[in-house]
Amino acid sequence: MRESIQIRGLPDGRLHLHEGPIDLIVEAFGAPQEVGRAYDAAVAAFPAVLPDLVAELPQLRRPLGADLPALRGAVAQRMLDAAAPHRPAFVTPMAAVAGAVADHLLAAMTEAAELSRAYVNDGGDIALHLAPGESLACGLVAELAAPRLDGRAVITADMPLRGIATSGRAHLDQGGRSFSLGIADAVTVFARDAAAADVAATLIANAVDLPGHPAIQRQPAEVLDPESDLAGREVTVAVGTLRQEEIRAALQRGCNVVERMRAEGLIEAAALFLRGEAEVVAAPAGLLAAA
Repeated sequence: MRESIQIRGLPDGRLHLHEGPIDLIVEAFGAPQEVGRAYDAAVAAFPAVLPDLVAELPQLRRPLGADLPALRGAVAQRMLDAAAPHRPAFVTPMAAVAGAVADHLLAAMTEAAELSRAYVNDGGDIALHLAPGESLACGLVAELAAPRLDGRAVITADMPLRGIATSGRAHLDQGGRSFSLGIADAVTVFARDAAAADVAATLIANAVDLPGHPAIQRQPAEVLDPESDLAGREVTVAVGTLRQEEIRAALQRGCNVVERMRAEGLIEAAALFLRGEAEVVAAPAGLLAAA
């Protein structure tokens, strides 16, 4: 196994898998022998993930057009499947990478073992497995630049939700590294799987915006990162003072995209956050609660 791969069991029974930009927290619930099989399957599947992605990185970074690329890797195909329905909007398969990795590892686990519950958390993009009658709670963060528990979501097995993803602007002016075309502090999306939630969260966060506003500073993505898949686009680097009505207007732009995605069957619900204001669209009863 490559020296760059880190695999360790955590004291609380979770599994930590790390290589390069991929950092996963995995937890399974069920009979001890089944949990062991699930973790073994995750460990076996993990080493191929990063090399397979690197092998197809040029195609994965290209904006999707009418003709879709032919991809070989299982994770790359999940990324493409999640991103393709959002054309003709500007989108690359990389918008779904974290969610697709989480989905891939979860699939390996559930194929190998009978579990009551399980999740794979890839930097906040989460793939879920719930057997009938089961539920799982997760925390919500309203500002990526200053993460704290602002609420929680409780997913039950009867909900058509098996993926959660959060995107937004992790303030480059304060040392953050996350690029966004918009100004959302955070957008959390609930969808059928983590890859679908991941790409949708990215695009909705891009849509929470005030184009041309003088308080918003932008730079070409390639200036900040020559290898960014957003090359040719200006990303937000700082946001100054906004009036309350401007915050509401920016959130409404994102809500419009949420409603369109819901109408197209691409996502189930979303929560959008900007400067202390929030909009929740179509959350099923009982999904969201205070922290």
